[in-house]
Amino acid sequence: MKRIIFLLITIGGCCHFLNAQGYKNPVISGFHPDPSVCRVGDDYYLVTSSFEYFPGVPIFHSKDLINWTKIGHCLTRPSQLKLDKCAPSAGIYAPTIRYHEGRFYMVTTNVSGGGNFYVHTDNPAGEWSEPVFVDQGGIDPSLYFEDGKSYFVSNQNGITICEIDIKTGKKLTKGQTVWNGTGGRYPEAPHIYKKDGWYYLLISEGGTEYGHKITIARSRDVYGPYESNPANPILTHINEIAQSNPIQGTGHGDFIQSHDGSWWIVFLGFRPQSLLHHVLGRETFLAPVRWDANAWPVINGNGTVNIDMNVPTLPLQAVKPHDFSTSFDEVKLGADWNYLRNPFMQKYSLTEKKGSLRLKATWVSLDDNDSPTFIGRRQEHIDFSASTAMSLDNAKSGDEAGMTIFYSSQAHYDLSLKKTEKGKNKLVLRYKMGMLSHTASEVEIPSGKIYLKVEGNKDFYSFYYSLDGKEFKFLDKINIWYLSSETNGGFTGVYIGLYAASQNKSTKASADFDSFTYKPGKMN
Repeated sequence: MKRIIFLLITIGGCCHFLNAQGYKNPVISGFHPDPSVCRVGDDYYLVTSSFEYFPGVPIFHSKDLINWTKIGHCLTRPSQLKLDKCAPSAGIYAPTIRYHEGRFYMVTTNVSGGGNFYVHTDNPAGEWSEPVFVDQGGIDPSLYFEDGKSYFVSNQNGITICEIDIKTGKKLTKGQTVWNGTGGRYPEAPHIYKKDGWYYLLISEGGTEYGHKITIARSRDVYGPYESNPANPILTHINEIAQSNPIQGTGHGDFIQSHDGSWWIVFLGFRPQSLLHHVLGRETFLAPVRWDANAWPVINGNGTVNIDMNVPTLPLQAVKPHDFSTSFDEVKLGADWNYLRNPFMQKYSLTEKKGSLRLKATWVSLDDNDSPTFIGRRQEHIDFSASTAMSLDNAKSGDEAGMTIFYSSQAHYDLSLKKTEKGKNKLVLRYKMGMLSHTASEVEIPSGKIYLKVEGNKDFYSFYYSLDGKEFKFLDKINIWYLSSETNGGFTGVYIGLYAASQNKSTKASADFDSFTYKPGKMN
């Protein structure tokens, strides 16, 4: 009898077996929508949307399509990414990543200004070029390369293709509409692949909600006419077969042929929690694809996917376990952290107090469509806890700092330390929900360091504080659904943020955060 030994590792709160069959979805959890993937040898690179957050377009690396490591961002400089006062869920939409003749290209849309553009690099973990703009409208742009030609595809008036000069972005041909999809609303996310002499055009339809779906057409010529697959949609959870599936809203995908010849698709979906609301945002999922010669691709047998995917995989590669927490001893913040819109970097420091992140208060508040002093990381798990240790210095009445559970400027829960008119310290828990703003709890506390904590589960966020970091006192809890996309609209997900703000334009207040701890899983 043979002995089979499995090595079990924990990555991102999920367990994956090395050299075994099967994996768990999502492969990248939390707000990571609109995934696009490319391969170079046996290395895989994946990008996702970032909307109003800076830096923009996170990029991941993998050896097996299942275990991903974030290696940076494509848009790291204000000259590449202008997000000044952009609306919630505006900014950067739906990137595509492609590799051509030794160079990586990432093409996307800044809907808040500039339109469609691409950047390029020889090192995806390093700096990317300045933007090259393309004068074609629509969103969700993609690039396709063949025989020395570069094609630009977007969803302007249907799915539209033109040829461009890849060095300058100049259009060499007029945009030509080649397909309008199967009749679903919002045909978008076009990608072109060539296989067995056919050009396959993959798109999404139905809107990025419960009715989302992926459809496909093909042609013998890149400009069409394109014939719709009689079996469309090839991926959707809108039908009865998936009505109780814990994954919903599946769509916006990108095919990849792996180094062993097998085909896969990465795509977005979301996991409803409480009363069919979701707060993590749209996440990145993976499914196998059967794609026989001259045939239509079939995703996971029946066009649906599961959390537990019992399918053959590439040999799984161990990656370094992800550290969700920090003591702020680093020279710069890690790739998990984002700012809201273009940050005022003079308001942030990791050097003014060793071992602390100093946030300097600004009069821009979390309620504004602007750039507050805010740094945050995605909520990546339905069950989690997050805590921080902080102090507020040089504060006057109107100054505050603390922790926020943030969806948008119109929806966030804030646990903050404030200075009263009498010079006292007050801990305040506030809920912001559209036009409603409610103070749920106020507690007077002594000066000095304070510890803040939030715990999340499928139904509630619960808030706590401590004066010694050991004994935490419960303040209040509130339903998760007031921060959901279903309640607020929009395309992002919840962030756990640290911030400092003031009602005084001449404020000198600052907050020192000595640590940040994030723990996935249910709390005791």
